Amino acid sequence: MAKRNVTEQHKNKKEAPLPKGRLLAIGGKESKGGGEELKPEQSTNVDFESEEILKYFINALKGSNPTVAVLPTASNLPEEIGKEYTRLFKELGVENVEVLDIRTREDAQDPKNYEIIQKAAGIYFTGGDQLRLTSILGGTRLLQLMKERYTYEEIIIAGTSAGATALSTPMIYEADTHGGFLKGDVRITTGLEFLKNVAIDTHFIERGRLVRMAQCIVTNPGCIGLGLEEDTAVCVSEGRELQVLGSGLVTIIDGMGMSKTNIYDIGTGEPFSARNLCVHLLSPGEKYRIPTWDELHV
Repeated sequence: MAKRNVTEQHKNKKEAPLPKGRLLAIGGKESKGGGEELKPEQSTNVDFESEEILKYFINALKGSNPTVAVLPTASNLPEEIGKEYTRLFKELGVENVEVLDIRTREDAQDPKNYEIIQKAAGIYFTGGDQLRLTSILGGTRLLQLMKERYTYEEIIIAGTSAGATALSTPMIYEADTHGGFLKGDVRITTGLEFLKNVAIDTHFIERGRLVRMAQCIVTNPGCIGLGLEEDTAVCVSEGRELQVLGSGLVTIIDGMGMSKTNIYDIGTGEPFSARNLCVHLLSPGEKYRIPTWDELHV
């Protein structure tokens, strides 16, 4: 879909810069090799490649001896998760792995963490609870540095599971029912805002999250929903050019052409309806341009 332009009378206004960095949003349970037990759909998928997503992340690192910064902040077992990813990245050839032990907003202000982010060629947010990431990192100088480097430098920033969900805005953080089909079931807040007007959800097919994403988009139809299945990722370049990686599917929900919904008429706890939502299913290798308006402010 073509990029939407500003109105004619404002056509000479300066646009916000396209990010030079890349985002890698992973749907969780990415293949880690090491003799792991494969799910049935992986073992029968002729396109399955062990460690494909992690290898992509490493191959995207710039520099002759790059540093990877691992942030297990979302996890309630940060030390254990930090050690696991340190081992994985070193086994895949990365010698310099730094784990940022950020468990509080005070930790986020530590100059040592700032120095690591300044030199890192890649940043990796692990899984856990996305609210930990937004409430601990939101509004900090550390997060601002990450965004500046993503905008102006060729860095790659990855997140898996909760770490992927937090990359975007709006951000889904909770659903009261399994399906999310009742108004008010889906809780939404502001994410880390590397991607604006995009909502990311993970473990998408495995946990049946299509309808909860649909409710998010019905209440925010100017946004695009990206549903990532496990061991599946999207790499986003220039802030909008998307490519699918891994062994599963990416589900895209576009509500901009929605013709009708009852979400504003019904009461909390009632089922909602929507007509003419557009759904795309993208397999590995597929490309997609996120339909965006010109940013009027940064």
